[in-house]
Amino acid sequence: MEFEAIPGVGEKTAAALAELDGAERALEEGDVATLARAPGLSEGRAAVVARGAIRRRHGDDGGFLATGRAREVYEDALDLLRERTVTDYGAKRVATFYPTQSASRISEVRAFVDRATDRATDRDSDPAVRNALAGVEPLEPPPTRRVRDRCLATADAERFAAAEDAFPELSVEVVEDTRGLAELARSYATVIALDERFAGVDVDGDVRIRPDALEHPDEIVPERVLAFFARNRSRLLAAAEVAEAAGISPGCDLDALRNALDRVDDDGTVVGDVELGRLLTAVGDLDAAVSTAESVANDRLRDAIRERDVTIDGTDFLSLVEQGARVDSLLDRELADEYADAVDAARGHLVEALDLKPEEAGFAERAFPEDPAFPVAHEESVISRLRTELKTARDRRAARLKRELAADLSGLRDPAESLVRDALEVDVELAVARFAADFECTLPTFVESDESEGSESDADGDGHGITIEGGRSPLLNVDFENVDPVDYAVSGPTLLSGVNSGGKTSTLDLAALVVVLAQMGLPVPADRVELARFSELHYYAKTQGTLDAGAFESTLRDFRGVADGAENRLVLVDELESITEPGASAKIVAGILEALAEQAATAVFVSHLAREISEAADFDVAVDGIEALGLEDGELVVNRSPVKDHLARSTPELIVEKLAEDDGSGFYDRLLRKF
Repeated sequence: MEFEAIPGVGEKTAAALAELDGAERALEEGDVATLARAPGLSEGRAAVVARGAIRRRHGDDGGFLATGRAREVYEDALDLLRERTVTDYGAKRVATFYPTQSASRISEVRAFVDRATDRATDRDSDPAVRNALAGVEPLEPPPTRRVRDRCLATADAERFAAAEDAFPELSVEVVEDTRGLAELARSYATVIALDERFAGVDVDGDVRIRPDALEHPDEIVPERVLAFFARNRSRLLAAAEVAEAAGISPGCDLDALRNALDRVDDDGTVVGDVELGRLLTAVGDLDAAVSTAESVANDRLRDAIRERDVTIDGTDFLSLVEQGARVDSLLDRELADEYADAVDAARGHLVEALDLKPEEAGFAERAFPEDPAFPVAHEESVISRLRTELKTARDRRAARLKRELAADLSGLRDPAESLVRDALEVDVELAVARFAADFECTLPTFVESDESEGSESDADGDGHGITIEGGRSPLLNVDFENVDPVDYAVSGPTLLSGVNSGGKTSTLDLAALVVVLAQMGLPVPADRVELARFSELHYYAKTQGTLDAGAFESTLRDFRGVADGAENRLVLVDELESITEPGASAKIVAGILEALAEQAATAVFVSHLAREISEAADFDVAVDGIEALGLEDGELVVNRSPVKDHLARSTPELIVEKLAEDDGSGFYDRLLRKF
């Protein structure tokens, strides 16, 4: 794949993706977790890259959200999804959903939604799924750690360079001949020779001939595999819980995975092997055990001397002095048995304390010689040799166990990665399903014109516009259950009139949100929705105050682009008349609506100048109204669903009408006739 062909991917990001194993699969599946493992790529940036790859795959230019307010509505929609995710990954992953004109992308997401909602009933009713998800994170590579008990050896310069790149954990040494291998074998527990020429050499020590070492890194450095699983233990265990609680097929034996994880410590050390534990303890306790053994011998010998009367006559004493005798001789003559018992006790303590095997017990025999001496002292050379033997046995057994466990875990690595990816996707599925449930959503129906490729139906004639039944916006600052449902259908350029605070802007927000969600492929908060697959969404929020000449000119330039845009756009505008004087505003809005009508666009313009705009336009502009039913205790009672082909009364008219009811002077009646 040509990574730089992905929208938003430059040379640096492309180079990072090229270093990532499985980059093409991750881009194809929108796998943000894997993409975030590329050097220098955060999860947020990975989501942007994944979205760019999706756009490229579906031939989407990414221009659907044509204005800042349209992008704000999209971010609001994402926030509703993010709030329902458990993992940080899920919060980033939902950003790969975006509104588009592409029918194939919309269908792809709708298939995801179908799966999510089908599976959600059992999952979301069980809090175990969400509890387990709290511990799931994308897998992380462990830091590289030096392994000092083995090295690689080669006489070939190219192989030397390749080995250094492939095995940063190991030292790579240059050797010319068998003598060089022998020297390395005295310094390392294991030497791995990379050259075939060394096959059959007879060298003391653990020397292995592996010309294929570069093709089997897990066998050469099993610590790499163990460190990966040790680093990600809690994430894997949490993902296993998610798989079980959510009822998804894990792709591997979860018991085997848990058992394998139980055999590796947090630092990558193999645990649970009795013999390795014995050797580790023996090496660690050797010096203390030797010191204690000496104390045992000396304490026994000292007690024996205290309890015994030793008598030496003059002739014997003179003879011993003339012979240069020392206390050793006296011990040998007078306390030989006691000395032997003391030394046996020292040897026994050393064997027992270190749990030495019969073949190792000989070192304890030699560590405390039979020649009498006081105080009793060990032979350091013997203890040093015992230490070497124990360490060698420890290292070799640890290496063998690492290789065996790494072989088991290597086969589980790909399934384990899939396990975590699937668990993270459960979070995304649950977020979508909870969104749909929380806001009583339904999947909309797209109505395509006959000439549209891949059309679903040709209902409602030309296929333009949007119909919303029972729509409720979750963006309002009230509890969702208290939101009044709205029915609204619009096709072609339309003016929306109504009283202040009657819900005109909220109706625009609802229409924008429904369209954004629908063209993301997601369910919408309504009982039923039919809509065209719009090419672009232009949403212009209300301008605060009259604009100066420069800002007014800039705004008109924006609408010049709107008027010349692609067909089948949705244009939502909130009180454009506020940009300048009412008389001029009506003419400007009328001209814009005329251009939009020629472009077959659907548009809703909220305006208090609906009558003036209709009179200025050269075509019959549809006028809908949000009707106030009256005033109760000074509060408006409003029908939130716009009435078709109806110019709604203004708030001042309602107030004057109320005053006229209770006044017999005729003054308010006169005012009322002016409306």
